[in-house]
Amino acid sequence: MGSLGIDPAAGARERRERNREQPGGERAAACGRGGPGGTSAADVPAFEHIRDAPDWKNPPRAARMSTVGPARGILRHRPAPGRFHHARLAPPPALAGLVQHFWIIRWELQGNPPQTRETLPHPNVHLVVEGGQARLYGVQRGRFVRELRGRGGVFGIKFRAGAFRGLLGKPVSTLRDRSLPLEEALGVDPAALLRDLAAAGEDDARQVQAAVRFLEPIRPPPDPVAERIAELVARIERERDLLRVEQAAEAFGTAPRTLQRLFNDYVGIGPKWVIQRYRLHQALERLACGDAADGTRLALELGYFDQAHFIRDFRRLVGRSPGEYLRG
Repeated sequence: MGSLGIDPAAGARERRERNREQPGGERAAACGRGGPGGTSAADVPAFEHIRDAPDWKNPPRAARMSTVGPARGILRHRPAPGRFHHARLAPPPALAGLVQHFWIIRWELQGNPPQTRETLPHPNVHLVVEGGQARLYGVQRGRFVRELRGRGGVFGIKFRAGAFRGLLGKPVSTLRDRSLPLEEALGVDPAALLRDLAAAGEDDARQVQAAVRFLEPIRPPPDPVAERIAELVARIERERDLLRVEQAAEAFGTAPRTLQRLFNDYVGIGPKWVIQRYRLHQALERLACGDAADGTRLALELGYFDQAHFIRDFRRLVGRSPGEYLRG
């Protein structure tokens, strides 16, 4: 057994099985071959890792829209019967400063058992439309767990980290670990958005167009501070040796306490949390690729004082130890 409680032989079997399950792009991103840092994508509630099914009917023009890279922060699950559709679509240039991407999930499990999906959190606010309701979700500190049943669908908007401050008009930390009806959170009537999304049916392109029409009139003016914070969050995700708040503060050109205040105001959570979450995403990727034989080395490279602290944080967020996670 390895130092994280992982049987190397069993880990190799798990990797072979998982590689058979994952599309090439997802596997490449998980093993660090999907570009610098990949794309953050843990959406509310725990949907973004469901992969496309080739037999799902979807208008071809949706495929011509600009898509974004593979999802990250995904907890592994066994393949199961059912039909799924998953799209992650980039915003138009006019909304690129506000929106990270749009995401669409549909599933059909009728006649099949329910399925559970789990993802780790990211430092983003989401607007989620499901069942004729629109809700805003602030940054959630725990993992997302969702059980899928029967037939359903969700449309989501993932806002760029730091950008939602201009829409909310107050510190984004007031939404932390909360979800609110859209009208209560922003004072905006969601009726037109709900109507247009319903009218779009299963046409991804029309659904995105409906969201763009909703966002354009309420788009906040450019905020140079929000832009700098969004760039720093992207850098924290991308640069895996950025492990301390002091490093982030130096990169931003300010003191750690000032950065803490700015992150709570604009992102909704402190920079230490952001760094730790992305390093745990990295831990999942390295476990998936078999890079966990030396648990002490892995813990130190992820910025932990020792292996025990890493296992404690991993268990707290994922719900099991690294070894249990790979064997589960």
